[in-house]
Amino acid sequence: MKNTMLAGAFVLAALSVPILAQAQNGVAAGATTGAVTGAVVGGPVGAAVGAGVGAVAGGIADDTRPRFRSYVSERRVPSYRYEREVRVGADLPESGVTYYEVPKEYGVTKYRYTVVNDRTVLVDPGTHRIVQIVE
Repeated sequence: MKNTMLAGAFVLAALSVPILAQAQNGVAAGATTGAVTGAVVGGPVGAAVGAGVGAVAGGIADDTRPRFRSYVSERRVPSYRYEREVRVGADLPESGVTYYEVPKEYGVTKYRYTVVNDRTVLVDPGTHRIVQIVE
């Protein structure tokens, strides 16, 4: 039974690679990554739990991104000029960047947002690391 579950988890992980390549950030990436990790660790139940946890931690949901971009645009948040590539995982400086709270209606309360090189990003306030580019 244990070998069957392990084989199933391996197949799920292998089939998920193309999905992971397409899902670059946000809820889709969080759910997919969580499902694969959960499946490898805990089988089918782990996949379901992992998908749920990953989706919650993923950032601004795809269907609310246009509204969130409008929200940021209406506030005329100044854009911080960053000399490096704006990408998920990049660390922003500790000073010189202004971070703003994400309204609860967008479902992401543990991150902050800012605008970097005219791109809206979500940032982990503890590490100043970009966790999502909201496009």
